Amino acid sequence: MKAAALSAPPRRKLPMLSRVANSLYWLGRYFERAENIARLLDVNLQLLLDVEKPDDATLAEHWTSLLSSSGDAELFRQHFAKADAANVTEFMTFATANPNSILSCTLAARENARMIRDRISLEMWETVNDLHLFLHSLEARTLWQHSPSEFYARIKNASHLFQGLTSATFPHDEGYNFIQLGRYIERADKTIRLLDLKYHILLPAPTDVGGAVDTAQWRSVLRCASALEAYRRFYVSEILPWKVAEFLLFSETFPRSVRYCLGQIDLYLRRISGTPVGQHNNEAERLCGRLVSELNYTSIDEVFRKGLHEFLAQIVPVLDQVSSIIFDTFMAHRPVDEEAEVRLHQQEEQQQQPCA
Repeated sequence: MKAAALSAPPRRKLPMLSRVANSLYWLGRYFERAENIARLLDVNLQLLLDVEKPDDATLAEHWTSLLSSSGDAELFRQHFAKADAANVTEFMTFATANPNSILSCTLAARENARMIRDRISLEMWETVNDLHLFLHSLEARTLWQHSPSEFYARIKNASHLFQGLTSATFPHDEGYNFIQLGRYIERADKTIRLLDLKYHILLPAPTDVGGAVDTAQWRSVLRCASALEAYRRFYVSEILPWKVAEFLLFSETFPRSVRYCLGQIDLYLRRISGTPVGQHNNEAERLCGRLVSELNYTSIDEVFRKGLHEFLAQIVPVLDQVSSIIFDTFMAHRPVDEEAEVRLHQQEEQQQQPCA
């Protein structure tokens, strides 16, 4: 008997259930969101150290701008009367009333992981669960009160551990693509919000542009994206607003730049749908491909002539639209028309009956 006859037939790849794809996608997004909030809070706390004797108005503006960048300013005012370091960090770290707090994001990530526990690796589940248990412990509150920087570093490290374990222990198949898709959509959104926070909300007075405070704020933007060392290696020179914006917008190699994230979104969208480069199989691929193309052929001079805020404001709604189309295309549970199903079944039975 020939060896070919003994070989097993190839296994047919089964399509991923929409609920599984949805949970994997949001598992990636929520973990990335928790990390980015931790980055933002840590850097803003450290930024206050660079402000010499800040008054109440300066402090209020500092923390209100942070809430505005996350889109949670209105919700914050419903629960707190004053925007200060204690209230804002409490609201964005532990408040269960805030769906974007670190605690809420971690809880949502854990719930999504629990629903697909049999689809992810043990190491991934343990990382999600360990962070969830830590945030509900007395140890977390104590560490947050005595060493906020160390506390937020622990959140970031947990996210990095999860990403590494996902890459090392989870099959790089369709499920992996959905996790990465969620992660890079969330990361692109947060980098855009970070740049807009500095340029549009924390914009200094004309006399302060290029001054010590302005430079410290741009340095904090780089630190928030873990980009300070990468920026210095690329530009070497001093920190300049247009160079920081150019690096975080257009870098093709830095993993938190908008250009890099959009490229990854485009990549994983095509891996999921099987669409070759240069073509698009759905509206999300077309919109993402157009954004990547625009960033490839746009210079930082054009961006600043138009206005950085105005340029960023054009990208955010497109990202939101891409996210919505991804859900409708791959994750939405289609309602079943039971009557139509019964009629179709009856027609099939009639067709199968032998003729008299």
